[in-house]
Amino acid sequence: MNNVEQDLWNRVRERLKSNVGDDIFNSWFARMELEAIDADTVRMSVPTRFLKSWVQSHYAERLLTCWQDEQAAIARIELTVRSAVLKPLPPKMKLPEIAPVASDRRDTRTGFESFRGGTPISAAHDALGGSPLDPRLCFESFVVGRSNTLAHAAAKQVAQGRRGDAVMFNPLYIHAGVGLGKTHLLQALAWAGNAATERKVLYLTAEKFMYGFVAALRAQNALAFKEALRTIDVLVIDDLQFLQGKSTQAEFCHTLNALIDSGRQVVIAADRPPSELETLDERVRSRLAGGLVVEMGSLGEELRFEILKARVTAARLHHPGFDVPSAVLAYISKAVTHNGRDLEGALNRLLAHSKLTGQPITLEMAEREVRDLIRPQEPKRIKIEEIQRIVARQYNVSRADLLSSRRTANVVRPRQVAMYLAKLMTLRSLPEIGRRFGGRDHTTVLHAVRKIENLVHSDTSLAEEIEILKRQLQD
Repeated sequence: MNNVEQDLWNRVRERLKSNVGDDIFNSWFARMELEAIDADTVRMSVPTRFLKSWVQSHYAERLLTCWQDEQAAIARIELTVRSAVLKPLPPKMKLPEIAPVASDRRDTRTGFESFRGGTPISAAHDALGGSPLDPRLCFESFVVGRSNTLAHAAAKQVAQGRRGDAVMFNPLYIHAGVGLGKTHLLQALAWAGNAATERKVLYLTAEKFMYGFVAALRAQNALAFKEALRTIDVLVIDDLQFLQGKSTQAEFCHTLNALIDSGRQVVIAADRPPSELETLDERVRSRLAGGLVVEMGSLGEELRFEILKARVTAARLHHPGFDVPSAVLAYISKAVTHNGRDLEGALNRLLAHSKLTGQPITLEMAEREVRDLIRPQEPKRIKIEEIQRIVARQYNVSRADLLSSRRTANVVRPRQVAMYLAKLMTLRSLPEIGRRFGGRDHTTVLHAVRKIENLVHSDTSLAEEIEILKRQLQD
């Protein structure tokens, strides 16, 4: 893929994000990659079969339209599932021996070596029906910084627990944006938990849970599937935002309750907090919110620098001559700010350039190679709870007043303003906004939005108040 194609894909991404909204984009398209453009065909890839199936079923026409808006000659989209890439570990890792099978192969997209192999731990995990574990995603290779310290400590605490120990926080719920280390942390927990204790630790993606449940229903052994899951000591579920289907969600809720009520540990990761998983049943969201909810924040510049140093060290295991000057690492850590995957991408480009040209890596070359990974700062993501808090403070009422059924004038106006701002400054639907305001109907929200819209044009004082509130929310 050349720079022209990458620029074109970047424009399509922005068009698509504008079309479907941030939440849908992050759920279904954030991990989509452009592989090539051949004549009238765009070849793209996603990491799982489930994503491929979902996009083809629900968004194929919209995706094609966005491409055609940028390049009219495009006639079709070809979507494939790309294979995972295993990253090498830094030296001195204490992991079980990997027994190679089939072949070692180089991944042509990254230049890193990827392997297929098994360990006694992974074999036992696979026998339980777990999702594949990457042996390189362990606690030793996880770089800890201010934004992920609490999540790392909580995960390690769970991994070190023993059967019969009191469960400190249940469920443990970790949420973060794309590429900030959720999967790394959960797989590290599964590796360490299975290696260090007699407990059975099972790591499942939400996709694998769904397929397992559906397959059990088809084979008429759903009861055995349920009982097997409920014998697990630590159940780890990744990417919960992809859990779909009423019956699957109901079974997940039953499993969750059964495990927690019997004192077994549940660990979950998703790309947003429980309250924002709108497709999940309210009972599930409530149970998830009742545990320890930990956010992994964005990667600070210092942490990005440490991650890059660790990745360079890991790459030298297979490429001894690979050397990146400290000034180049400092530049990348300052310029590439979005997530850890962009950092990996930047380093992969430097490695490819070094291997293919034989030239040393310089700051000028790095600036040229990673320029398309330097993204504009994203606007602050505003939450409805934050809108309620700031509006309540501005009008000297409580947040509970805004959510209550009170109809006094000093509460009605702030409530309408808060609903108006929620519609204006978030991507939440009217029904969801209504639920966040004490379970109100979407027509109530629509009435409030239209009322404030009309008043803003005629009431200068209210218009100024709205602008002040918007500035406070955006700061």
